[in-house]
Amino acid sequence: MTTPTEPIIINGNRFSFEPGETILEVARRNGIDIPTLCHLKGASPTGACRVCVVEIQGARSLAASCAMPAAAKMVVQTESPKVVAARRMVIQLLLASGNHNCAVRGSDGRNWTDFQMAVQRADSSQELCPVWGDCRLQDLAYRYQVNGERFAPTPVRYPIEEVNPFIVRDFSRCIQCGRCVQACNEVQVNQAIHYGYRGARSKIVAAGDRAYRDSDCVFCGECVQVCPVGALVEKDVRYKVRPWERRSVRTTCSYCGVGCQMDLHVKDNRVVQVTGAEETAPNYGSLCVKGRFGFDFVGSPERLKKPLIRANGAFREASWDEALDLVARRLGEIKAGSGPDSIGVLTSARMTNEENYVAQKFARAVLQTNSIDHCARL
Repeated sequence: MTTPTEPIIINGNRFSFEPGETILEVARRNGIDIPTLCHLKGASPTGACRVCVVEIQGARSLAASCAMPAAAKMVVQTESPKVVAARRMVIQLLLASGNHNCAVRGSDGRNWTDFQMAVQRADSSQELCPVWGDCRLQDLAYRYQVNGERFAPTPVRYPIEEVNPFIVRDFSRCIQCGRCVQACNEVQVNQAIHYGYRGARSKIVAAGDRAYRDSDCVFCGECVQVCPVGALVEKDVRYKVRPWERRSVRTTCSYCGVGCQMDLHVKDNRVVQVTGAEETAPNYGSLCVKGRFGFDFVGSPERLKKPLIRANGAFREASWDEALDLVARRLGEIKAGSGPDSIGVLTSARMTNEENYVAQKFARAVLQTNSIDHCARL
């Protein structure tokens, strides 16, 4: 591809671009922050939320920068008074679209109290939104200094779905940005959720408007990771872990050989949540159900901390030297008495590739047997 000879002008600065690039892509590549809610990298742009609108010289209306292609000699303003006014209006409407009871929702007066009591009845919790402090809509409300008092809140139309094993779906906090639908259909290609109904009754539905557990959902959690508000939250985290209570540790998923990068969120020295590491190969934020939700074994009280040796029909704790000496001696006796093919080695899918490699080298080179396999349930 050839770069156009004439650049695009954004906020008075001239930038080159590739044919097909959107205004949003050019701006972000050059360090200009245009806020978004519905935009999902790697998916088709929809321009649904209208938060990313910009002003283009000569255009009759504001344009969604996530969907508008950059053009030569195009003059763009990303924070003009007209743009800021439009974004403030959009944010105010979204804050009034459901139970967004964050600190920006209202004042300490009677209206706020009444609203919070209604949220408590719908959500069975006296606390602020479960993603308070980690919500893109809240961030934008602070950024543009707006609250949700201008418009009357939309009544709750659908109850919270809590029957799923991993995910809580709170329709009262859904802003219908469509990121979860795109993540499911275009990123993970599971085709499990779509838009349903029309008008005021519109909602995100699984096939036949069933609960996730009764649908084609594979619980990869991609929809949870991309949700910018509190509509989709991990069940074990909701109202139990706040962003400032945890620290993140980057690691590699050990369930298979893909090498997905993930962030372990740790509270009180226990893993409480796992998210995919975005902008990092090979998974770029995506995880499977095991990688995202299968971490309880890490802190399980049933995990062995010391080697156990069976003696007189019961297990007793032993040192590593004693245990390894016993295993080496017994394996040598079995190999000498019954041959190497009488021994089998079983590894685990939870081990790393390097550990499994060492296990197969031990089986083939030391024990001299090819009887080695792994069990995904170990």
